[in-house]
Amino acid sequence: MSDNAVKNISVELPDGSSKELEQNATVADLALSISEGLKRNAVAAKINENICDLSTKLNNNDKVEILTSKSPESLEVLRHTTAHILAQAVQNLYPDAKIAIGPCVENGFYYDFDIPSHSLSIDDLETIEKEMKKIIKESQTLEKIEVNNVQKQIADFKEKGEIYKAELLTEYAEQNPTLYINKNKNGEIVWNDFCRGPHIPSTKLIKAFKLLSVAGAYWRGNENNKMLQRVYGTAFWTKEELQDYLKQLEEAEKRDHRKLGTQLDLFSIKDEVGSGLILWHPNLGVVRQMIEDHWRAEHRKRGYDIVYSPHIAKSKLWDISGHNEHFKENMFYMKIDEQDYVLKPMNCPFHILMYQAKRHSYRNLPIRMAELGTVYRYERSGTLHGMTRVRGFTQDDAHIFCTQDQFVDEINNIIDFVDSTLKMFDMTYTVELSTRPEHKYVGSLEVWNKAEAGLKEALESKSIEYVLNEGDGAFYGPKIDFKLKDAIGRTWQGATIQLDFNLPVRFDLKYTEKDGSLQTPVMIHRVIFGTMERFIGILIEHYAGAFPIWLAPEQVTIIPITDRQLEYSEGVCRKLKDIGLRVNLDDRSESMKYKIREAQLRKVPYMLVIGDKEIENNSVTIRARGMDNAGSMSVKEFSDLLLKEIDTKGKEKVTKK
Repeated sequence: MSDNAVKNISVELPDGSSKELEQNATVADLALSISEGLKRNAVAAKINENICDLSTKLNNNDKVEILTSKSPESLEVLRHTTAHILAQAVQNLYPDAKIAIGPCVENGFYYDFDIPSHSLSIDDLETIEKEMKKIIKESQTLEKIEVNNVQKQIADFKEKGEIYKAELLTEYAEQNPTLYINKNKNGEIVWNDFCRGPHIPSTKLIKAFKLLSVAGAYWRGNENNKMLQRVYGTAFWTKEELQDYLKQLEEAEKRDHRKLGTQLDLFSIKDEVGSGLILWHPNLGVVRQMIEDHWRAEHRKRGYDIVYSPHIAKSKLWDISGHNEHFKENMFYMKIDEQDYVLKPMNCPFHILMYQAKRHSYRNLPIRMAELGTVYRYERSGTLHGMTRVRGFTQDDAHIFCTQDQFVDEINNIIDFVDSTLKMFDMTYTVELSTRPEHKYVGSLEVWNKAEAGLKEALESKSIEYVLNEGDGAFYGPKIDFKLKDAIGRTWQGATIQLDFNLPVRFDLKYTEKDGSLQTPVMIHRVIFGTMERFIGILIEHYAGAFPIWLAPEQVTIIPITDRQLEYSEGVCRKLKDIGLRVNLDDRSESMKYKIREAQLRKVPYMLVIGDKEIENNSVTIRARGMDNAGSMSVKEFSDLLLKEIDTKGKEKVTKK
């Protein structure tokens, strides 16, 4: 037999080189042909951009990248396998347990269980972890097998009471379903799951995992279905990575805006009002006011007109906009005078009607309208989360109407606006560009191509690195998303810039061009914060409740040591209030240490301690947040420095650590 008859397939490697292999060669064979070290470290592969097991057979001309623990994509494979080990462990401990689904999620995985005999609690997680470690220690192998006789397998699942597996297999019967079987060292099958994979080849590769919490979850997310028990966990390739993540979780728990909201008297959500509807207490009202005042000033400076629109509108408006067709399940409806009305889910149609109120020429464009507009959307109760997922919220919304030749400059201006705003809050960000969906979209390919090219041009002219999300744009236009990174490295959805070719056509928007022809303007949707509720919820966690001086509800608290200093302290308080500072005089008959401790718990930026010595020297002693003593100075010197710190948004401090 000739050499070519044996080595009769060729695959392409990431560096562009090719490798010849025998027919039916697997990824594991390819790894070994490259080096024994790569074979030892390989955990999965990317074949033609799809993640696969090492046992996957290769075809001629496949593009193959072998994944190791250093490859970002491999982490999801590890977590998927760890989820299987969790399910196996639960069924070992609770023989009547039936398994549902166990996918990877951001930063981890979960698995849903139906356990008639036991209600899982946080206390059970340690026991389950011990059982998982036993399974891992057995170095079980995971093998993928095709389900050739689907009906027989469904019957087998039903006989064993695995009704959820049976339902899923019935649904995916025509999609080449597969099982993963776990084998012990003797080659005996000890467990299986209906799954498409991929998985790591052996449990021995699982070195660092942790079960985190338990929760209830309806089967398939349907409230009419049975409530199952969900266990959340995470896994990393190294114990160091796991420990870093657990520390981040611990820090995140301390920063939880819901806990801080109660501790610092910031906001509440009451049953009498309804889920997902925020009551802003005076302390957080100050934070919001400061941000909104800055927002308005910046928009005026950048050529926006501030507008206001109603909270409700006739349902007919939402027929024209398309919301009744595409967004109905998220909207609140009501009857007024026998007519259908809607609580507005978005501000866009109102701004469009304002544009239509007068004629426009190319000389008037761009027209920029901005509104802090409160909107209402129905979110399922299970998805609501403090201030970051709500039903009523205020968008810092803006819409720009411009010509085809203007939108790149407008987007550049918005990018600058977003950048300067986020820097003010000490936040970094990454950028994603989402392009035309493959099938469902409005507008011509020519317009889409020009829009996408314009967005890319804007980003590249700013030397901004971005991730390209092919096909992930809205049906009416491509968009740029800014992902915020907070103080402990978590990522949040932030500003969005969205091009829209749909609404200008639906509302028949026009402007007069130089040649006298009527043209349709480009519409840009844009938010900087997103929503005030979500952004300020993020800020609470970003700052751990310790707001910078310009946002702090209470900027200064004055602490007289005894009643002898009360009159002098009242004079200091008046002087500071007269120049617009938010000041509290703590004149309670408590000890100085008690007052200081309480001010620290309220996270007040500055405490002014006043005793006989301060009166004698006509001064105040300053304790800055996080510092025991920042020295003494006159009231005038302190107030001048504090005003400068406020004016520079904290860039220049009264005192430096």
